[in-house]
Amino acid sequence: MTNSIHEIRDGDCIFITGSNTAVSHPVISYEVVRAAKRGANVIIVDPRRIPLVENATLFLQVKPGTDIYVFLAIMHIIIREGWLDEAFIAERTEGFEELAAIVAEYSPEHASLKSGVPMEQIEEAARIYAFGERVSGQSIYESERGHSAIFYAMGITQRSNGTDMVKTLANLAMLCGQIGKPSTGVNPLRGQANVQGACDMGGLVNVYPGYQQVTDDEKRNKIAKKWQVDSLPGEVGLTIVEAMHAIGDGRIKAQYVMGENPMMSDPDTTQVEKALRSLDFLLVQDIFPSETALLAHVILPAASSLEKDGTFTNTERRVQLIHPVLPAPGEARDDWQITAEIAARFDEKMGVAREADYWVYDAPAEIFAESTAVAPIYGGMSHERLRGEGLQWPCPDGEHPGTPILHVDKFARGLGKFSPVRANDPAEQTDEEYPLILTTGRVLYHYHSGTMTRRSGPLAWREPRGYVEVNGADAAAIGVADNHAVVIKSRRGSVRTRLKISEEVPPGTIFLAFHWREAPANRLTHDFALDPIAKIPEYKISAVRLENPRAKRVKG
Repeated sequence: MTNSIHEIRDGDCIFITGSNTAVSHPVISYEVVRAAKRGANVIIVDPRRIPLVENATLFLQVKPGTDIYVFLAIMHIIIREGWLDEAFIAERTEGFEELAAIVAEYSPEHASLKSGVPMEQIEEAARIYAFGERVSGQSIYESERGHSAIFYAMGITQRSNGTDMVKTLANLAMLCGQIGKPSTGVNPLRGQANVQGACDMGGLVNVYPGYQQVTDDEKRNKIAKKWQVDSLPGEVGLTIVEAMHAIGDGRIKAQYVMGENPMMSDPDTTQVEKALRSLDFLLVQDIFPSETALLAHVILPAASSLEKDGTFTNTERRVQLIHPVLPAPGEARDDWQITAEIAARFDEKMGVAREADYWVYDAPAEIFAESTAVAPIYGGMSHERLRGEGLQWPCPDGEHPGTPILHVDKFARGLGKFSPVRANDPAEQTDEEYPLILTTGRVLYHYHSGTMTRRSGPLAWREPRGYVEVNGADAAAIGVADNHAVVIKSRRGSVRTRLKISEEVPPGTIFLAFHWREAPANRLTHDFALDPIAKIPEYKISAVRLENPRAKRVKG
């Protein structure tokens, strides 16, 4: 996130897309509701009628996969009408001419035909966002323009053109100068607790801690020196889906899975299971026996977040201390203890010479200090300084107070770069055999693959089993009533679940949460079309059909 969570309540315009915020980020949704009650305009672009639509002034219900046409058309209108921030563009950006030439091709008329959103709504959204208009009341910011903020989540990124989608939203923010100020910016809402921290610490295939590119020889050599090794790998590694493909090709023989459940969260589950079963060795380290752990050769019991010391970094880049409130059960140990001991034993077996204390740490604070020494964005942090509310990175030195807002005076690269992006349609299209679009996500009472929440009595009581949301017209077409069983089929497989008639999804679209092992949504999703940059699969759009199992029995 370029900005901080508390700024949402003071915003003049809140632009939300690809995020069912009330379900996936309920605390942040409270801030959006608070902003709306204070007079802010809330604009939502989404295929589903999500709960926050009740607080929105404008709801642009797009056909899944067509939202990029709407975003390009919004910029087309802003440039055509002269609503852009010319001073900001001239002083702080580059590449505007190339962007303008591209968006000139995407008229609101064309976007309306592609997306199903009325042209008048697209034009209204463009004006409200560009000027940061309010429904009522006076903006607290004494500026010519009001302050508009963009919020997005995995509905934007989990697409075959996810990187282009993010660049498009960044283009929109820069076009209107809605960045580098309070209550503005481009703000991704992270999908899991501490996923931001994992990325910060180098838990990605192309960077070392602090987002230092593995291909940067100078930075890589500096890190190697601090880590007391001769050299570090300089090649970009394999992403999760690429790794699964590599297992299938025989290029990977062993895998170490920590706090992840690919049997529920990876696309095309049938192929994932086939790959995992073919491994010579599968090690799973987790707090509960997940669906993936059931396939493991070895399971190592880990401590949960309530049972250990360390830090979490949240969605607004705030690094916070955590402390144990419960003892770890049985033989469960902290992740860092397990990993360090495995590494030390590996070195010993491989005959790698290390100092006697190389993998020895007394506490997470020592590991954090080592991390801050190699990650400049964490350079001024320590466990001592994090007491209380924590600090937001970048925090380069011990006197720095942290950074609530990014890009205030300049961008990290100097000038902000407009990225000319063209629209791309989803990789898998509907046809006569598979006429419906499946989109996936979460429900309020469960989290991710359900490994934790489905073991919680009250949550399981509130939402004990899965269901697919289907528009009444699509349910009637196959003769299925509310709460009846239904079979969903894609080109990858099929699942049987309960049908819930819902007006939240438009005709032609169905929604299935991916928490349910009895009806795993990712048995239906595909992994053949990855984003060319981020390598993320297109979880959000798959072609499917519905079948009525009762009709087959009657016919038989």
